[in-house]
Amino acid sequence: MLAAGLLAALLCPASQALERVTLRTGFTYDCSHHEAIDADHVRLYLASSDPTRTDNYMDLAATKIVSVETIPDPVAVAQPTPVAAPVLDVPTLLARAGTQHNIDVDLLAAVVKAESNYRANAVSRAGARGLMQLMPGTARDLGVDDAFRPDQNIAGGTAYLDYLLDRYDAGGDKHGLDLALAAYNAGPAAVDRYHGIPPFRETRAYVARVEREFSRRKRAAATTVAVAAVAH
Repeated sequence: MLAAGLLAALLCPASQALERVTLRTGFTYDCSHHEAIDADHVRLYLASSDPTRTDNYMDLAATKIVSVETIPDPVAVAQPTPVAAPVLDVPTLLARAGTQHNIDVDLLAAVVKAESNYRANAVSRAGARGLMQLMPGTARDLGVDDAFRPDQNIAGGTAYLDYLLDRYDAGGDKHGLDLALAAYNAGPAAVDRYHGIPPFRETRAYVARVEREFSRRKRAAATTVAVAAVAH
């Protein structure tokens, strides 16, 4: 359960200052404000450079939130010389993101396969970028500065997929997984408008392609385990 102080902060009117919301997964969102939908759910209005957007929000269970902090105004300070982060391979990045968000790494790998065929510099006709094909606006909302960097792209894409899986209650439910994947491809608004997978050929083919690759990877892993058991 949330501590009394945090629950009170979620139920009180939002201030004008930006807020940083930290989830139990360790992922954070910068929001313009938040509001309680009911006693158990909170709506986060994500910070955006476009003030005309009205759909830039996400709904979460209040129990997923650890803290809400006001972001202080930036203070001009001398910036230290950046230290290059270690370069990690894609499977390692997927495994780390899957562990952080409790998402099957084979599902993440299947999404990357369908989205970009593991090409970090991929750009779609619509302008989606990188391994998990993030649109510039979505990448910005997720705190991704460079969508062509595998670590940032996978972190942002996994966080977005986690949100969609939660939104469509896909825990162990194939129908929920279908909707989450359709929303990843066509957007949540399209899924909600049609109350299911939109009648778009591309989206339906995408959902089938991801789930087919997901199943293939699971069968391959099971075969590997079986062969290893026989060998011993």
